[in-house]
Amino acid sequence: AQLVESGGGLVQPGGSLRLSCAATESIFSFSVMAWYRQAPGKQRELVARIAGGGTIYYADFVEGRFTISRDRAMNTAFLQMNSLEPEDTAVYYCYGHRGVGYWGQGTLVTVSS
Repeated sequence: AQLVESGGGLVQPGGSLRLSCAATESIFSFSVMAWYRQAPGKQRELVARIAGGGTIYYADFVEGRFTISRDRAMNTAFLQMNSLEPEDTAVYYCYGHRGVGYWGQGTLVTVSS
């Protein structure tokens, strides 16, 4: 299986972006889909996770600003990010677990005025 992210870019503080993670297999064949991020000089950290049954987890720093979702027909997972802050600047990675873990290549999100 392969995961390909898209949707990153430059956005002003307070703005929004929607990240996409397209899978080559059924998105619902993954027991877990998640988004991680890695800021310069920092460790990779979990942003949001959705389990096969639909249980969702968000990191505390999300504070209601982000929404993770999946689309069966598109075989794609999404991360809708609103009220972005400069501290959200990072490379965002899609992760899927399907027996083993799969990572996408990452997409850069830069929040700056």
